[in-house]
Amino acid sequence: MVQFNLLLYVFLVLFLTALFYRWFLAQMNITHLRRFGHQVPEAFEGVIEGETLSKMTDYTIESSRFGSLETFFESLLLLCILMSGFLPWLSRAILSLDYHFIISGLLFFLTLGAIGFLAEIPFNLYESFVIEKKYGFSTITPKLWITDLIKSALISCILLGALLGSLLALIHHARATWWLFGWTFFASFQLFIMWIYPIVIAPLFNKYEPLEKENLKSSIVSVMKKAGLKTSGVFRVDAGKRSRHSNAYFTGIGKTKRIVLYDTLLESHTDDEIVSVLAHEIGHWKKGHIIKQLLIIEVISFVLFYAVYRLLDWSYLYQTFGFESTVPYAGLFLLSAVSSPLSFFLRPIGAGISRRYEREADNYSGHLLGTTRHLADALKRLAKDNLANLHPHPFYAWFYYSHPPLTERIGYLRLIEKDMSSPV
Repeated sequence: MVQFNLLLYVFLVLFLTALFYRWFLAQMNITHLRRFGHQVPEAFEGVIEGETLSKMTDYTIESSRFGSLETFFESLLLLCILMSGFLPWLSRAILSLDYHFIISGLLFFLTLGAIGFLAEIPFNLYESFVIEKKYGFSTITPKLWITDLIKSALISCILLGALLGSLLALIHHARATWWLFGWTFFASFQLFIMWIYPIVIAPLFNKYEPLEKENLKSSIVSVMKKAGLKTSGVFRVDAGKRSRHSNAYFTGIGKTKRIVLYDTLLESHTDDEIVSVLAHEIGHWKKGHIIKQLLIIEVISFVLFYAVYRLLDWSYLYQTFGFESTVPYAGLFLLSAVSSPLSFFLRPIGAGISRRYEREADNYSGHLLGTTRHLADALKRLAKDNLANLHPHPFYAWFYYSHPPLTERIGYLRLIEKDMSSPV
């Protein structure tokens, strides 16, 4: 039975505070949008008309409310799992099977993962076939949706099974040093996933074809050469079979590094706009943002692995949530759940770093191409096509946004353009 002690009280206060804060931020953002959403920002005059602006507002509000509902349900489910005594019962049931420690741990996480997976299905269905359909984005068929669901589940089982199985093996066989070996394996596993994703995982969901548009391909290769970067190719992906949202990105590392363009992007943007978006992505590579983010993740994970190692045998943790003895694989889940509110409140730090990187990449793009005008035009078109929120609450954007708000970002691009055109 769960024990109401200091640890549980602290967790509940932080957990419920984080839940309320999420809701408060969403409501604050909606209220701000209702107040200013009818105004076309100066940067978008002549691009966004009243009907589209109204549709942007409706889409943002409906998506935000649905997201808040989903978050509330997920939080309630986690709280029920922690407070109901289900975890000790599940642990005892698995232990009664008398399997090896690693198999028992994998069954424990497989059960919890299956619960979360099934609980998400209704929300994914509603988002894909109601909200996204309503606003003209979703093009996915029920058959493809089911196929994606099955593929995602199998890939998650394989990859997470390999990661968790290796970690549990280290905990079982290297009690004093498992955290160090575990962190090393985790870091290597991340790099391995980055390497195989573009050539093994992504093609399971989409068809990637070499870009046939020779003029655009030539411009991209020229910009890449100017930046001193090499890539294994420029590819077109059939993203339009699922959604009309558009995007472009770099993926992979080493010899698997490639440029990927959504077919929806190719259909709706000019060549100059596409090149400018990719020049921005090149900026991330040239400024070392990918490496810096990896280093940040590895430093944080190093600290977390050591903290988990120190707390994994803490009997007070297990007693609090109804366990009669320490069960290491259950401890991994408990520590993750108990620390989740803290990670939420630390979110603005990561968002702030990301926004800084985006501004640096925008600046690099402008100087690489000699202008920021095409990137600004691309952002305006993306905002219109994706029904982006042009009036986020400043505090909401500060807390969540990994990119600067669009009006602020376009204003920054104008400043770069002005500085480059000013006589020295």
